[in-house]
Amino acid sequence: PFASLSNPFRPGRKPAFVSIIMSERYSFSLTTFSPSGKLVQINYALHAVAAGNTSIGIKAQDGVVIATEKKMPSILVDDQSIHKVTKITDHIGMVYSGMSPDSRVLMSKGRKLAQQYYRVYQEPIPTLQLVRQLASVMQEYTQRGGVRPFGVSLLICGVDDDGKPAMFQVDPSGSYFAWKATAIGKNMVNAKTFLEKRFSEELELEDAIHTAILTLKEGFEGQMNENNIEIGIVDKDKGFRRLAPADVKDYLASVA
Repeated sequence: PFASLSNPFRPGRKPAFVSIIMSERYSFSLTTFSPSGKLVQINYALHAVAAGNTSIGIKAQDGVVIATEKKMPSILVDDQSIHKVTKITDHIGMVYSGMSPDSRVLMSKGRKLAQQYYRVYQEPIPTLQLVRQLASVMQEYTQRGGVRPFGVSLLICGVDDDGKPAMFQVDPSGSYFAWKATAIGKNMVNAKTFLEKRFSEELELEDAIHTAILTLKEGFEGQMNENNIEIGIVDKDKGFRRLAPADVKDYLASVA
């Protein structure tokens, strides 16, 4: 009378928890593909990026602006001792979302690559060349045993000798893309939707700064001020620089 009852252990049937265990077997190995063709550790690295603070990048006609939230874990932390917007060369800068220690490693590597290029060719490294080399470093950490992927995505911006601005996103997998405007981090979906409505090919750099601030405000928790956001800009005349808190305060007042 009990023969018709479902038996998860009868021959020919795999229990559901066995399938779960089989799928999780691949989540601990970086160099083993899952049956669906994924490297699960890279997906986990993207989760680390998605949990990070939101960062914005907008390419204008005459430059690029990058902006990010900079929230401190405690009010006792000196907020001027930590920077998320950093300079790689005089004409290239970057911002990240994800794990801060990983970004420092990539920033140092980028600076070394830029200096090596300059010593050989006696000219600044092009933005795309630096992006490719950093992407290769990140990709190498997806196929070697004993390492893990970088838990960070980068927005790298620059203006080369031809005066054309460029902005790229580099992901933990080593993929890189050129963008007109984009967002990474925990509020990236809403931020990208906002940018799709506000972005224009005719944007000037000053307008792009205002748009970046408004985009950050869309999902910002609490009161935005000059100490909990950072903005970096690059143009042909002055190269890359991070705006001082006083300048950020002026921009915030202009969009209030």
